[in-house]
Amino acid sequence: MSNGDDEADASDDAEADGSDVTAEELESRLTEAGDALEAAETEADLDDVESSLDDIESDLEAADLPEPDEDDDDADDPREELESQLSDLRDDLGAQRGPYAEDVVAIVSDAADTVTDSEWTDDGEAEAQDAVETFLDESAEFVDHDADTGGDFVAAGDALSTVADAIDSANLDPDEDAETIEGLLEAAETLETGLEDAEVWDDLTVQEQLDARGFYDILTNENRKDFPPEWNAAKLHAEEGDFEQVLFAYDKLGSEFFDGYIVDLLYNLGSDAEPAFDAMHQRAQKRDKGPIEVLGKIGDERATETLHDYIDGDGDPALQKVTLRALGAIGSAESVQPVANRLDADSEEVRSVAARALGLLGDTRAIEPLSDVLKSDDSDSVRASAAWALRQIGTEAALDEAARYTDDRAYLVQAEAEKAASA
Repeated sequence: MSNGDDEADASDDAEADGSDVTAEELESRLTEAGDALEAAETEADLDDVESSLDDIESDLEAADLPEPDEDDDDADDPREELESQLSDLRDDLGAQRGPYAEDVVAIVSDAADTVTDSEWTDDGEAEAQDAVETFLDESAEFVDHDADTGGDFVAAGDALSTVADAIDSANLDPDEDAETIEGLLEAAETLETGLEDAEVWDDLTVQEQLDARGFYDILTNENRKDFPPEWNAAKLHAEEGDFEQVLFAYDKLGSEFFDGYIVDLLYNLGSDAEPAFDAMHQRAQKRDKGPIEVLGKIGDERATETLHDYIDGDGDPALQKVTLRALGAIGSAESVQPVANRLDADSEEVRSVAARALGLLGDTRAIEPLSDVLKSDDSDSVRASAAWALRQIGTEAALDEAARYTDDRAYLVQAEAEKAASA
């Protein structure tokens, strides 16, 4: 059974948790907060307004407000209207705060990264340099710093970082140093705009990028023979040993059509294409067959570790065959066991190419597994490849193994055996 004290306690609890507050009271408090925000002159004033808004939000969440009639689409929802007013006031509060020194530091630090990380054209570098120099001069009017590029764009990023550190160390107060912060912010935003407007390579079309790099300068009326001109220029640059231009075009043009041209060009250059190793190795890591073939022709053993992964297991037979040929051409002793493992591949063609790759490697450790293939493989073409490989190894033991099959049932095997016997 309740008594008057119980009812009084319940009323006190309702007041404490804000559940009995009315929409009219909340709206009145929001109006007062709006007036206080309009009159605020310092960060402390804004902090007081924010505290009031926090209290109002807590009471609004706890308030037991009437729900709109679900059957009336035009019915007012007091909670929704109050939440909207509160949100608007918070937006106005945020807009009225600052600016702060940390805002300027963030812009200048980002600008330093932009200067350092962007790939500027010649014109863009000059434009960016002007923007940095202007900022250094303007910022010096508001904060002491010794930042200087010395006319060298390479130093521009460090110079901006120096200014950012100086601003951060100045401990500028948003109220007492408002004019200083505003001046620095204006200078920083001008710097930001200047860097955004400065030309980077990505602003240019591919042809414009090639032209800016002088890629087409090698073309004359006398040597302009092939189409497209990019292919013509790439061949001429390769003939002169300028692989930097060739690879720049290879990277920028990126079409399957042009990629095929460049891969063929590098393949035919053989070991002379060694300057292209890094680019081809990177493409080969995407399991691109053309670059893998080029790596085989270049013959650099640095590629073998990557290529060994592509012949592990019974994956893509076409990729395995290309990779096995490349490993055979490179000729690293480290490849003997990985290649020999493919003599057990499911694919007859892979087994055949693996046998021939072992012949190219020329390592005597391959004699035994090749002899086993010659003796027991179900495919005569694979057995013939094993006999050929033994001939390439060329030691007495290897030749003797191959020569044992001069009377073999398969002509291809017999022919290889006869060559071994007469060697």
